[in-house]
Amino acid sequence: MKIAVLEAASLGKSVSLDILSRFGEVVIYQTTTEEEIAGRITDADILVINRLKMNERTLKTAKQLKYITLTATGVDCIDLDYTNSRGIKVANIKGYSTDSVAQHTVSLLLCLADKLSYYDSFVKSGAYSADTTGAYYNMNYHEIAGKKWGIVGLGNIGRRVAQIACALGAEVVSFSVSGQRAQEGFEQVDFETLITVCDIISIHTPLTEKSRNLFDYRVFRKMKETAILINTARGPIVNERDLARALNEGLIAAAGLDVLEKEPLPQDSPLLSIQDGTRLVVTPHVGWASVEARQRSVEEVAANIDAYLRGIDRNVVNSKTDIRRNGG
Repeated sequence: MKIAVLEAASLGKSVSLDILSRFGEVVIYQTTTEEEIAGRITDADILVINRLKMNERTLKTAKQLKYITLTATGVDCIDLDYTNSRGIKVANIKGYSTDSVAQHTVSLLLCLADKLSYYDSFVKSGAYSADTTGAYYNMNYHEIAGKKWGIVGLGNIGRRVAQIACALGAEVVSFSVSGQRAQEGFEQVDFETLITVCDIISIHTPLTEKSRNLFDYRVFRKMKETAILINTARGPIVNERDLARALNEGLIAAAGLDVLEKEPLPQDSPLLSIQDGTRLVVTPHVGWASVEARQRSVEEVAANIDAYLRGIDRNVVNSKTDIRRNGG
């Protein structure tokens, strides 16, 4: 049994892959281009991947391939029609990053809500040391307690964020892109209500045709001028050009993004025109990647492989619908 780990760098050097060696020969690569894939999978029985495209073009040399397990939840990178046609089973992992992404969501919000970049610069620039007034309130900030926080997608991560929001004193409402029924303990509203009444909106829904470009200029025009938008789900859910325009026009107060339409962020992205950290904070898709979450992801992959070898379909994904059922 040969297992090829194609994107080892996505897990980081601080995470051990030794747990996989009990299943067979493990070959570890860092694959960055589709052209590199072909020569690395010819004799692999199992692939461990993160974001590489898996389709007829990239998998045609994998004659022995029987199983692909991702180190992530989303399967957007996989042509499931093709893998199904070849009898290649595909499995994802779930729940490994819930706490990490929820924590990062709240971190982005607090950074923006408390104007941390402004006050950090104020101190480090020397202005604080030179000030004699004792009043440092040029940049106002507001409490989260009492604000209305809208959650788009009450899956595992959305529910965890909702719990933290409640602990901070916010009033939580939710919206389901896929039309799932309301969940106990949280009021569900329609999208128009969500975007017009909420002070904070955080996105935790999968990327589907319904959610793609869900937040565009039309939506930003309807949101509160004081609203803060956080996206730690999938980049294309937010139209970045429209967001940059909305921020520059003051249609909303601020946005925090950990996911982008194209990753890495292109150098000509309109988002880079906004250098004010009180209005926009962008992180490079690291919300899922605490050390604990990355180690859990490897353990989940090992559990998937173990189940597969015992003839059990653990986390097997046959269609995008299998993902959507888990939240949104």
